[in-house]
Amino acid sequence: MIKSFDRILISVPDLRAACDEYATLLGVRPIPFSKPGHAWLGLANTVLELVERPVAAASIEALVLESAESTPSEVAFSNDLGLDLRLADGVATAAFRESHNQACLIETGVDHLVLRAVDADRCIALFNGELGIRLALDQDVPKWGGRMLFFRAGKLTLEVIANQAAEAAVGNTFWGMTFQVPDIDTMAAQLDAAGVGLSAVRNGRKPGTRVATVHSHCLGLPTLLLQPARA
Repeated sequence: MIKSFDRILISVPDLRAACDEYATLLGVRPIPFSKPGHAWLGLANTVLELVERPVAAASIEALVLESAESTPSEVAFSNDLGLDLRLADGVATAAFRESHNQACLIETGVDHLVLRAVDADRCIALFNGELGIRLALDQDVPKWGGRMLFFRAGKLTLEVIANQAAEAAVGNTFWGMTFQVPDIDTMAAQLDAAGVGLSAVRNGRKPGTRVATVHSHCLGLPTLLLQPARA
C-alpha cells in the first residue's frame, strides 16, 4: 500500500541553471542533498529532486513512492508500463525536511503530476491493483485528450491521460506538473516582477479554481499554477 508520492525526480542537463529557475519560480532554492549531482526542494506534499544527467532537455525521470510496507531505503519497482517507479521508506525525505527546512515550502505543493499513457486499463492494473493507490476518477474526456484517470495518495494526484493513438509513438511518459499555490494573484504579480513568463490568471476546469500557465523558469516542462476553490 502506498502512503504518498515521496519524490519526483527530474533529469536536467545543468543542475545550477535548473536550481536558478526553480528558485525564481517557487521562491526557494533547491539545495545539494543525498549525493553529488542531486538537489532537493521540499514542497507541502512531496519533494522535487533535480538530477544532473547528460540529457538535451529536462524531463520527469522517475516517481518515488512511499510504501507502508517494510521497504529498503529505495528499490526499483518493475512494471510492464516501462516507467521508472521506485519504492522507499520515506526516511530520507523526512531527514531532509528536518535538517533543511530552509529549502522547504509549507503552503505550495504539487496538485497533480501528469502521465501520458497508451493503455488506461494497464495503468489501473498497476497503480490501483499492484500498488494500491486509490482510483478517484475514471472517465472519458475526448476534449481533454482521452480517457482520464486520477490516482490519489498523500494529498497529491497522479493524473493519467490515456490515448492509444496519440501516445503509441512515445509510449508512457511523465509529462508535466501543476503546482497548488495559496494566492495566485499575489504570486503572479511577484513572478511578473521577477521576469517569469506567465499567462493571465483564468478560471480553472474545476469550479472555483483559478489557474495560470507558466511559460519560463519551469525547466521547459509543461507547468501550471493552481489556486484551489475557496472553502
